[in-house]
Amino acid sequence: QVQLVESGGGLVQAGGSLRLSCAASERTFSRYAMGWFRQVPGTEREFVSAISGSGRSTYYADSVRGRFTISRDNAKNTGYLQMNSLKPEDTAVYYCAANYETSSDYQKYDYWGQGTQVTVSS
Repeated sequence: QVQLVESGGGLVQAGGSLRLSCAASERTFSRYAMGWFRQVPGTEREFVSAISGSGRSTYYADSVRGRFTISRDNAKNTGYLQMNSLKPEDTAVYYCAANYETSSDYQKYDYWGQGTQVTVSS
């Protein structure tokens, strides 16, 4: 059982930056791919980015490519999502998730954090 805890959300003006963190309880964190998803109330959870267990492979949604960067530090059992050039449409609850395989499909992920709110004002 992997427990995930996100942090780093908040309120930021358009054009600003935030860095989200996802701390995992599992010492073998490197075995798990990690994904970031976001959700606006009333809509389906949306893929943002994913990274392989080793960190060598990364994937991004078209809407965030070039603005967001996913990374991980397996020695610290922590993943990150650096978000730059934020836009109001990035406003959502952001969730990190873990699974043995990298995927953009949220239904493939077994473990989820509680979510952190990101609000981008115009």
